[in-house]
Amino acid sequence: MDASGAIEWRVSPGLTPYEEALADMEARAAAIRASEARELVWLLEHPPLYTAGTSADPAELFNPLGFPVHAAGRGGRYTYHGPGQRVGYVLIDLDRRGRDVRRFVWALEGWLIRTLAELGVAAHRAPGRIGIWVDRDGTEAKIGALGLRVRRWVTMHGFSINLCPELSHFSGIVPCGISDFPVTSLDEMGLSDVRPRFDLALRHGLEEFLFSLEGGMDEGGAAKA
Repeated sequence: MDASGAIEWRVSPGLTPYEEALADMEARAAAIRASEARELVWLLEHPPLYTAGTSADPAELFNPLGFPVHAAGRGGRYTYHGPGQRVGYVLIDLDRRGRDVRRFVWALEGWLIRTLAELGVAAHRAPGRIGIWVDRDGTEAKIGALGLRVRRWVTMHGFSINLCPELSHFSGIVPCGISDFPVTSLDEMGLSDVRPRFDLALRHGLEEFLFSLEGGMDEGGAAKA
């Protein structure tokens, strides 16, 4: 069995209530730590809502549409989740994969960048700005967000990639505390109905993600000798 075969890959249909997902994730992380469950990559979508990270500034929440606001317990500030956005919860046991949180973030960003490349989208990291970025008509725009928590060396939460969400919903917050750059989506960039292709490309890249997480790739994305 390859390394990715030890990880459960779960895709939930429809919209998953945030409270249910958070409770499930908390319970699963505890089970992973107790060696009672496999690591998990869980893909889903939520109804429209905002989540507040541990650094959330109330001044960055406007919420004119009255969406629910949930305390997420992850790092970071406010973010939006809603239909048309692919959310991925990544529960990995770093106790057996290197205990390097910085490398985990780097590997997760690389996994998403390579996945978007499979769809023909050139995405990149931006120094000093966490997340996944693209060029939109000559301006940098954010297409994906990361928000993480590590408890007893098990990672929780993960990422969101904007496939085709209602982008106006981001105007109810300062997304991730960054007001100088816009938010975009694959749909706005001309790619529609890409969720099956995105999920498949992400699944195909799982093994490489684990390889890079465990130090098998350098920071340029090349395999180490």
